[in-house]
Amino acid sequence: MAAKLTLPSGSPIFKEGDQGNAMYIILEGVVEIYFTINRQETKLATLRKGDFFGEMALFRAKPRSASARVIIDADLASIDSRQQLERFLVKNPAFAAKMVTIMATRLANTNEMLIEKINETSAKQIEYQQVTLQT
Repeated sequence: MAAKLTLPSGSPIFKEGDQGNAMYIILEGVVEIYFTINRQETKLATLRKGDFFGEMALFRAKPRSASARVIIDADLASIDSRQQLERFLVKNPAFAAKMVTIMATRLANTNEMLIEKINETSAKQIEYQQVTLQT
């Protein structure tokens, strides 16, 4: 069974770089996902009731890639292992379908961003090569 956490507004849930060991489902409230580069915060998402986050911690042993904090007082279900997640998904097929859809959308968005960056890098390399050839 998932543990229930009740956190007030402003509470950190986890920080970028932390070793992850749980994912969370929002039962009530609002959570913000963000990352920091050069002390500048960039908001990735604002999540609400029924949304989930932190799931990658259950699939890979890597530090968190973003931070999460409570924006509006929140009740969260904490899923602390891949086995616990699997049992939860079997008992909640509608949530399982939602999770697959959301994760596929997140992957597609990441792929689009990666392709854009590759294209930008390629364009810069071509531009550099042209400038070098002209001199």
